[in-house]
Amino acid sequence: MKQWSSARTASLLGKAACAALLAAASTAQAQTVGMIDNQPLSETWLNAGFYSYHFQRDKNLNDSNPGLGAEYRFSTVASVTAGRFYNSDRAYSNYLGVYYQPIKVGPLRVGAVVGGFSGYPKMRDGGWFPALVPTISYEYQRVGVNIAIVPSYKDRLYGALSFQLKLKVFE
Repeated sequence: MKQWSSARTASLLGKAACAALLAAASTAQAQTVGMIDNQPLSETWLNAGFYSYHFQRDKNLNDSNPGLGAEYRFSTVASVTAGRFYNSDRAYSNYLGVYYQPIKVGPLRVGAVVGGFSGYPKMRDGGWFPALVPTISYEYQRVGVNIAIVPSYKDRLYGALSFQLKLKVFE
C-alpha cells in the first residue's frame, strides 16, 4: 500500500478545498450576490481549532492547529470570537476578534475578522498583535466552517488558507 506524506496529504486537501470553494462561489454567484440585512441573532458556536494550509510549504510549519474556541453571533452580519490553539510555529496562541461579514455570495458570508493574536514567537516576542484577516463563512443548521485567508507578514507570520469547523450549541 502506498504511504502518503503529511505534506502531500495537506497539499491535496488544500487543493480540494480551493476547488470546492471556487465551485460553491461560482454556483452561489449564479444565485445571488449582495448585502446581508443586519438583523439581531443569538447563536453560540464552538470549534476545535483550525487546519491551516500554508503557502510556504518549505518552512516545516504545523498545519494542524487544535484548540478550543467560541463564536457568539449577535447579528446576521457580525459576531465575536475568542479561543486558544496550538499554532503553526508549535506554540500556544490566544485570539479575540470581531467578524464583520456584510456580503453574501449565495449561502456564503464574506468579510473579515479584526482582532488580536498572541503566541507567535517571531511576532512581538509572542505578545499580542492586531490582525485583519479576510474570511468566508458557511453555516448550515448546526454546522459551519470559517475559512480565513491569512496573509504573510515578513518572516514573522506565514500565510495560509485556514479552515475552522464549528458546531452551533445554543440558539
